[in-house]
This record gives sequence, C-alpha cells and structure tokens, in this order.
Amino acid sequence: MITAPPDRWDAAIDAARGVDEVVARSRLLGADRAIANQGGGNTSMKGAVVDHVGRRTRVLWVKGSGTDLATITPAGFPALRLEDIDPLLGRHHMDDAEMVDYLTRCGLSPDQPRPSIETLLHAFIPATHVDHTHPDAIIALTSCPPGRELAQEAFGDEAVWIDYIRPGFDLAKQIALALGDQPAARFVLMAKHGLVTWGDDGRTSYAATLEACGRAAEVLAATGAHMRTEHGAGTTHGLGGQAVASVDDHDADRLLAAALPALRGSLLAATSGTVLLLDRSPAAVAFASSARGPELSQVGAACPDHLVNTKSRPLVTDWRPGGDDDAERLAGALRHGASGYAEAYRRYYDAQLTDESRPFGMDPPGPRVTLVPGLGIVTAGDDTSRARLSRDLYHRAIEVITAADACGGFRSLTDEEAFAVEYWPLERYKLAQRPARKELAGRVAFVTGAASGIGRAVARHLAALDAHVVVADRNADGAAEVAGEIVARHGEGRAVDVGFDVTDEDAVADAFGRTVLAYGGLDVLVSSAGIASSAPIDETTVADWDRVFEVLGKGYFLVAREAFRVLRRQGSGGSVVFVASKNGLVAGRDAAAYSAAKAAELHLARCLAEEGGADGIRVNVVNPDAVIADSAIWSSSWKAERAAAYGISEDELADHYRRRTTLGVTISAEDVAEAVAFLAGDRSAKSTGNILNVDGGVPAAYTR
Repeated sequence: MITAPPDRWDAAIDAARGVDEVVARSRLLGADRAIANQGGGNTSMKGAVVDHVGRRTRVLWVKGSGTDLATITPAGFPALRLEDIDPLLGRHHMDDAEMVDYLTRCGLSPDQPRPSIETLLHAFIPATHVDHTHPDAIIALTSCPPGRELAQEAFGDEAVWIDYIRPGFDLAKQIALALGDQPAARFVLMAKHGLVTWGDDGRTSYAATLEACGRAAEVLAATGAHMRTEHGAGTTHGLGGQAVASVDDHDADRLLAAALPALRGSLLAATSGTVLLLDRSPAAVAFASSARGPELSQVGAACPDHLVNTKSRPLVTDWRPGGDDDAERLAGALRHGASGYAEAYRRYYDAQLTDESRPFGMDPPGPRVTLVPGLGIVTAGDDTSRARLSRDLYHRAIEVITAADACGGFRSLTDEEAFAVEYWPLERYKLAQRPARKELAGRVAFVTGAASGIGRAVARHLAALDAHVVVADRNADGAAEVAGEIVARHGEGRAVDVGFDVTDEDAVADAFGRTVLAYGGLDVLVSSAGIASSAPIDETTVADWDRVFEVLGKGYFLVAREAFRVLRRQGSGGSVVFVASKNGLVAGRDAAAYSAAKAAELHLARCLAEEGGADGIRVNVVNPDAVIADSAIWSSSWKAERAAAYGISEDELADHYRRRTTLGVTISAEDVAEAVAFLAGDRSAKSTGNILNVDGGVPAAYTR
C-alpha cells in the first residue's frame, strides 16, 4: 500500500552552501525509491558564481544526465549560464538535438557532464530550487481513470495537471505557461510521469514533494476504501486476490533450478551474455500469482522512466503448479513464452520504427521481466546490477499498478508513446555512457578449486573480464574469501561462493542448482580442483591411489556431467576447460598415481569434446607445468621431498624449474588463468578437443 513518505531532512543540511545545498537535498530524495527511481528524477538550484574572467554570472546547477540522485556529488551538477537560457522561453519550438546543442554551449565549463534532459523545465520555473521526481503515489494517481478528479479533490488550484507529453522543450514550455496562468499553484502533476515542486530554499522544495506524495497517498487510500465498500472486497482491491497457490521454498528451488536455464537460453539467442535474478519476495509472488496482476501488467509501463530497464510489458508465463511434470512444463512454458514475447516485440519495433530511432537498431527482443505464477518474478540484465535495477523498478510498478487498480483501473502510455521513450536519442545517450562490455560480460563461470592456487587466479581473471563467477571449493571459508574479494572489486552479485566436495554426487548437483538459482544458468566450467601425490610406486598405497583418482577422475566426471546437464537444458552451447598437467602427457618421477589420474582426466576431456560438439559445448584442456610458486596442492613438505629426491636444496629445486623454461622464469597461476580465459571465451569459439600447454616454452622433462 502506498503511504506518505517519511521526512528525512537533517538540520545540518541547512548549513550547506552553494551546490552542496542541491547535492544534499538530492540525496535525501534519492534515498527513498518510492519518490525517485534509481537514475531517475532531476533536481536543480539557481545561484551566482564568478566566471573565468571575473564576471558575476547567474547560473543553473542541474543534475547531469545519467547520474543517480541517491549518490550524486557536486561534480554531477553542471552549471549553465541563465542569461543564455532565459531567451528560450520566448521560442515557440525547439527539437531535441537543437536543445542539447544549445544547452551544451550554455555550460560554464567545457568538461562538465551533459545536463539533464529536463533542464529547461528547471530553468523556466523562476524559483531558486526545483525538484522533479517520479513518486509512486503521483504516478498511481495520474494513471487511474478518475485521476484528474482525484487530483482536483486532493490539490484543488494548488496543482497544475499536465497531460502526458515526452520530456523536452515542449513540455518545459507548457509547464511554464500553465504556471503563468495559475500563479497560486505549488505543484505540477505530469500524467503517467511524475511531480515537480519548487521553493525559494531547499527545505521548502523538499517539503512540497513530501506533501504532494502524502496528499496523493491519502486520496488513493480513501478512494480504494470506497471502491471496496461499493463493489465488495476482492473485486478490484488486492488485484482480485490470489489465483495461483504459492509454491513452498523447497519445491520452488527444485523447479526453478531445473527450468530457469530454458529461459536464459532463449534470451542468449539474441545477446552474447545475460544473467537472471530471481525474486521470491512476498510482493513478487503475490503479484505474479494474483487474479488481475498478470493481466494489468500487459497494460504498459508504470512510468516512462522504467522503460529502458523493464520494457513496456513483462512476459507472463502460461504455467500453473500441480503435477509430477511441473519442472518440464515450466521449462517448456518459459521457452515458448520467451519465443512468443520476442516475436511480439519485433512486431512492436517494426510498427513504431521512425527515422529518429532507426540508428540504434533493435534491442534484444526478449523480456527483461518475467512473471511466474506461484513462484515470483525473474528479471534479466547484462549483469547483476542491471537485473537488480529491473527488479527494483518493477517493484515500483507493482505499487503503482496495485494502487491505481484499487481506484478503478490502471492506464499507461500507448505503444507509440512508450517506443518514443524507449528509443529516444536522449535516453540512449545515457546508455552509451556505460563502460564498454568486456569479453565475458554476462557470462556465468563455475570454477572448482577456486579457493587457492590456479583456481583462485582463474576466478579472479574471469571476473576481471566481466564474468559472474561461482567460486567453488572444498575449503568453504577460502571460497567465501575469494568471492568476497571479487565482489569488493567488481560489484555486488559478481561472485558467489559454494563450498562442496567434487567427489560427492549429491553435493555436486546441489552446487550447480545453487548456481542456476543465483544466475539463471551456466556458460563456462573450469575444473581446477587438485590433489597432490608423490611417492615411488612401491610406496604408493591403495588409499593414496584411490584418493587421487577420486578427485581427478571421479570428481572431474561428476562436475562435468552436471555442467553438461545445465548447458543442454539451456541449449546455447558453452565452454568446459579442464586444468590438467603435463604429467598427463609426460609421466613424472615418483608420481604414478598423479600422472595416471591426469592422463585419465585428459582422455575424459577428449571424450566430452566428442559428446558436446553437437550441442555447441566445447571442451578443452590447459596443461600447466611447474607451477610451483602459486600452487596450493604442492606443499612445502612436497618441495622438501622433491629436493631431497634430487639430492639438491629447495633453492636449487626452484632454479631447476626456472631453467626448464625458455625465459628462465617460474610459470605462475596467472599465466595458466590467461590460457583458461582464452579457451573459455570467444577467442577460441571454433576450437574444441585441444590441449594448450603452459610450460614456459620447453617440453616436460623430469631429470636434472
């Protein structure tokens, strides 16, 4: 239920001066996502500065395009000369390209960010402080059939109502003229869009935003209560009640782990990488399972500000729980639904295409938001941050749709209006400011033995190439440490840790199920779990032999088998890389068990390359040699034993390995990680069944 927002004003903000005033106020507004969406809304302040030649100049500080109110800094507010902007109020029309060029020339500094799309809205209102936000309460009020009447009831002559029009010069001019005709107005309500407030100081503007949201929430609640009394509980309120029973957490995990790869594979057909984010929150499950929510979701976006991240409509999955074949039916429904959604999106794109939008080409046509009755909502994005943004914005949509429907229905933009925002050049500019995608962006990599040594180096390297990494190891604490390091460096959600034993069949299946629930599927398996064994054959015990083959034989088989199952359900190919050893090709002295197990590992990889080819699953091997410095399996005691076996010191042993390389340097785990990345990504997309040696340039030789 939409309620009045809390007042977060801090008296310390009153002491801020200059641009710091608008920064502090902006952060307060952005802290409440029911008022300001992530990346959405804009704020401003007018003041005076001394320019570069010493002239006192009136300026407008306005939010820069692509910044977020919750985290904005002074650098995010470009300053524009008001004396250059003021004459524009006399213009009759100005197209977007002309407006952007003009405003850029008004900038006080040549290296400042591009000003907000809605700069003129702020400039044309004479107040010192102006705030434009997208509050749930205002959008719900202006999106229900009786919205204009309810606004009159809540605001009277204190609000100006503006029918929907895309932001730009015409909207700014229309607001300025309306306020000129209605000087007592304190608020601007933009239908299906948002709110504008202002004041001579920041506190007044901020308080006006809270007041408007409170008034709108109050009239929405009163109208909803009246509708329930008039028509009976459950008719419109609460989206008609629950239509599909919620699935319990255990069964939900089982179903989604089996079915989500089908959805992800459908999306990967039109993009090089994507991740899925599962939302099983009570609000998500309730909306997806309600009688009217899925239907109302097809009306359109709750706010134009959502469109680039959620598209106009979600996919509603045609599935109901109940039956032994639930997982299979769900996978089929997701795959069929995504295909139908893509076809419909292509028709929408072709029907609305204009010369303005043509240069951008069509976005991947799959859904960004998917409703699954009984289970919740799944969002998709280029990475976890984008999928999370889609999720958060859709929660705002749920609030708006629910509140509007309780007041008689929900109305949205037409397809033409929605497309004009989704493919708007000024909106596309913000997307273009994002960093370039790296080689493994949107890919999911599962790395075993990743708590230390080669596996750790591989996990770090793949993450640096923008992969989302599952850090898997028997050492659960070490895996958590490496995953935490990746998240700290690359962002929330970029890694998860899984502690398990590769020789435990049930634990392996569970680990891959958790991977699917975290990211929706899999693209890359790097099998790097290792174990050391060094003893003459007559001193090798059966227990030692079995232990080595358990990890390097059975363990690699179990992990590869489960990866193949996920990749085949996903149906979009994949890459498997085994980290083997030169011992698999050239047996090592006093290492019969290790060398034989590595040879078996090599041959398993060749078998899997043959099996996976038809499904686009490539299987390759990296053969390291003499990775001593970073190795976790070759302990200090092993090094001492090796040195003793050769009759040399440990320092001489290190020299022995350095001399075996062409450049005279020790091979590092990072060198192996680079080879793994080559085989995991698109640089080797047409290669399978290969063995790539990382040996320093000299074949394996185990004599002094």
